[in-house]
Amino acid sequence: MLELRGVRAGYGRTRVLEDVTIEVPDGGAVAIMGHNGAGKTTLLRVAVGLIPVMRGQVLLDGEDITRLRPNKRVRRGVGYVPQGQVCFPQMTTLENLQLVTTERSAIDEVLGTFPALVDLLPRRAGLLSGGQRQQLSIARTLLTRPRLLILDEPTEGIQPNVVAEIEAVIASLTQRGDLSVLLVEQHVGFALRSTDSYYVIESGRITSSGAGGAGALEAVRAAMAV
Repeated sequence: MLELRGVRAGYGRTRVLEDVTIEVPDGGAVAIMGHNGAGKTTLLRVAVGLIPVMRGQVLLDGEDITRLRPNKRVRRGVGYVPQGQVCFPQMTTLENLQLVTTERSAIDEVLGTFPALVDLLPRRAGLLSGGQRQQLSIARTLLTRPRLLILDEPTEGIQPNVVAEIEAVIASLTQRGDLSVLLVEQHVGFALRSTDSYYVIESGRITSSGAGGAGALEAVRAAMAV
């Protein structure tokens, strides 16, 4: 589904990623883990097209999209949920969803995934809790009907009960088989439970990778302790 090959990227003359290669299989879920400042968010922004590549390639379904603009990547099925529970605070929950589509059946379908939002539809998004805003952010992205869902720190600053709900949603989405997931996450246990494989990134380089699941917990912790 998605492949980064030998990617170098950064901001201006500052290099953040160096020779990064990762693969997200069709219908699979992959976690990117590492400490703050390791390059995780930069990697996602490269995948979405928000940061240009200095060297290397970004491929989607085997096609080189390295120079493709972000809006065209969205049209090809790339959905991005950035860090920070992004919403339009002065608009209602429903209006936030209607920015993507006014088709009621599509909105009802995504509300079936996030039933907690149903009673919040008339409420201004800025008055929602952090967890509710995160659910809204993911729901709004799902309305674009992505084939690849990219999530940046979806559990950051969110109460534990909502974290469990988001984990369950990610699991249900990946089990459908028609959606790939690329997840950046600080909570190692959550990340490994939610994905099939992982990469650890440190100082802009991939230092470890392997299959996901509970059995990988100690390996990931050891890789991140280096």
